Amino acid sequence: MAQTNILLEAGTNELEIVEFFLDEAVPEGDPSGLTSYKGYYGVNVAKVLEIIRLPRVTALPEVSHPSVQGAFNLRNHIIPLVDLSVWLGKQRAEHESPKVIVTEFNKVTSAFLVSGVTRIHRLSWEAVEPPNTYVSSLSGDSITGVVKLEDRIVFLLDLEKIVADLNPELGLRLDTSIDWKASKRYRALIADDSALVREMLRDLMEKANFDVEVVTTGLQAWERLVGIKATAEKEGKAVSDYVQVVVSDIEMPTMDGHNLTKRIKEDPALGKLPVLLFSSLITDKLRHKGTAVGADDQISKPEVSQLALRAKNLIEQKLSETA
Repeated sequence: MAQTNILLEAGTNELEIVEFFLDEAVPEGDPSGLTSYKGYYGVNVAKVLEIIRLPRVTALPEVSHPSVQGAFNLRNHIIPLVDLSVWLGKQRAEHESPKVIVTEFNKVTSAFLVSGVTRIHRLSWEAVEPPNTYVSSLSGDSITGVVKLEDRIVFLLDLEKIVADLNPELGLRLDTSIDWKASKRYRALIADDSALVREMLRDLMEKANFDVEVVTTGLQAWERLVGIKATAEKEGKAVSDYVQVVVSDIEMPTMDGHNLTKRIKEDPALGKLPVLLFSSLITDKLRHKGTAVGADDQISKPEVSQLALRAKNLIEQKLSETA
């Protein structure tokens, strides 16, 4: 499937999602009288390499979770297959030939078994609502956004969390061989819609000698920065006296990281603040988008050690320019 997402202009707060569905079996005796239910989900087009029919799958000798169905060979690449129904704790009803969504993010290729694929939607991040606490808890924090269409709700899945849970070695890790305490302590504002990533980033960046404030969306980050700017102006200080770096994910409800970066760089008072994009979407094909909106650096998850080192270097560079 072509990655039409790369044609979207950077900073417009738009995205394209692949909508797919799971035919979920309804328990016998359910008062609705239905035998199955369609659950609708979505994933960013930029993470999708292609959509294929179910190939021949070879079972793996040992698996970390019952959702891992095995692996298959796609053009000389061995790719693990995860049954999303099993992962979500649902029983898939077999109505038609299932589909496989092959993805690439965090420099890892994975595949997910679904009942079928509906279509691609182009929409604004403003149309994506963060899930409330109740929905998040019911889904095991696997949902990062909710899209309300005319006759249905589409849940955006946190595929990074699923892959990291299945293989903890792919998660965020800090290089403990570096003496992080040897440098000056700085303050970072971090925006990420994944509860798992937010708390891991907070913990790891604090260990790297940062004071950390975390928010869930680009809009929350922007509103916090506007508040800091107002305080700085009132007290006759520089914005850098309150925060020295912004670290932002790209995919976030209400306002994405590209739009946040564009707003920061176009603001006279905030423009000199270093902005680092830390996302699974930092790839050779998509890096130009961050460059277009003025990001000072772009780092692919899960390289948190590089994030901390390059954040410190950028801060010191910016502070020396204003000294």
